[in-house]
Amino acid sequence: MTNVIPKEILKIYHRLEKQGFQAYFVGGSVRDLLLKRKVKDWDLTTNATPEELLKVFPDGFYDNQFGTVGVPLKIEDKEEVIEITTFRTEQSYTPTHKPEKVTWGKTLDDDLSRRDFTINAIALRIGEKNVFELIDPYDGEKDLKKKIIKAVGDPSLRFKEDALRLLRAIRIATELGFTIDKDTWEKIVEDAPLIKHISAERIKIELLRVLASENPYDGIMLLKNCGLLEQILPELLKGIGISQARPGRHHKDDVFTHNLLSLKFCPSKDPVVRFATLLHDIGKPEVSAKDKQGLVTFHNHEVAGARMVEKICDRLKFSRKEKEKVIMLIRWHMFSVNENQTDAAIRRFIRKIGVENVKDMMDLRVADRLGGGTQTAESWRLKLFKEKIEEQLKPAPFSINDLVIDGNDVIKILNIKPGPIIGKILNEIFAEVDEDLSKNNRKFLDQRVRELGQNLIE
Repeated sequence: MTNVIPKEILKIYHRLEKQGFQAYFVGGSVRDLLLKRKVKDWDLTTNATPEELLKVFPDGFYDNQFGTVGVPLKIEDKEEVIEITTFRTEQSYTPTHKPEKVTWGKTLDDDLSRRDFTINAIALRIGEKNVFELIDPYDGEKDLKKKIIKAVGDPSLRFKEDALRLLRAIRIATELGFTIDKDTWEKIVEDAPLIKHISAERIKIELLRVLASENPYDGIMLLKNCGLLEQILPELLKGIGISQARPGRHHKDDVFTHNLLSLKFCPSKDPVVRFATLLHDIGKPEVSAKDKQGLVTFHNHEVAGARMVEKICDRLKFSRKEKEKVIMLIRWHMFSVNENQTDAAIRRFIRKIGVENVKDMMDLRVADRLGGGTQTAESWRLKLFKEKIEEQLKPAPFSINDLVIDGNDVIKILNIKPGPIIGKILNEIFAEVDEDLSKNNRKFLDQRVRELGQNLIE
């Protein structure tokens, strides 16, 4: 198994042992090794204190209260950090993910006893002749084989020590396709309100990891069934029981179910796009009404939804870039598609949502269709629309910078000084040329600049 562990990681492990310290691989790295999954994070635990670790690894850094020293290294020309944690015995009486007190443990058993789940409480030691020795006091290997997430010891105590573990249980179960042990599940349901003690940044990280998994639909359903979704995204639950049924329409499910099914069928692997897909119709309950025939309507739900997700993204501490993408996808996801749309209309659509967002918007439309009960991912109109978009993207969408004249030309033609009038003229002629690209020639534009200039200057 040592051939799976990068040699740079093994050097750090053996360096600790040569200095007379105990060293063990632990946590997710051991779990992933046993599952024969790609290891994302290599974690070590040791009886060396942080101060001693910094003497062994002078280029390491230690700037937190958890006893973890980060050691930078390069693996296949990529900058990585391996985390080495001193054996710990934590005494924490608040669920904030910040222990009230941390004392260094003397043994590996001390350390494993305070970990969250049995499958994360397995340690691995490399013995003589590279023979692997597993230290597994809580039968984590058995739970791996049974595909079960089970708390170490008393689940109620584990979650009250650190409420982030509530979300971690759901996230790990979702990523691995595991079920959650009955007693552990019951305590998650009971302690779900404790998640309010966890910072929004930590919640966002776990939520996006659920959405990035192979089973995001299952993950969100777990969050709903245990009560965590109510704490994290209560707006989403308002769609429960809001019927979308209308004669001749394919929608049969309520708004909540439709949002979740759209997530299930979303082609994008981007968790931010999946987040937007999950919330794309979140504005419907707010604008729900009845028409003269007594049938349900959701006029401007995309506008209401965009306002709502702006607040949600702020609450969950999304970056500005992430927030802008989510708002844009939801605000414009009701774009019209028909066979009579002109090239100019297609170009306006591309500029409105941004070239970089075209694929994401198409993925959301496909998810919306499949999540609404249609059997095909694309209608013939949507296929034609996508073909027209591809045509306009080659080599690049037409923009004001593609005009054969610029601001300096306008100044020379009209013999005027720089000012707001320049931008007005350029925007006017761009709108004309965008409707008919053949007009993008010097003779036509020179004449139009003079005409527009004369009207504006007068």
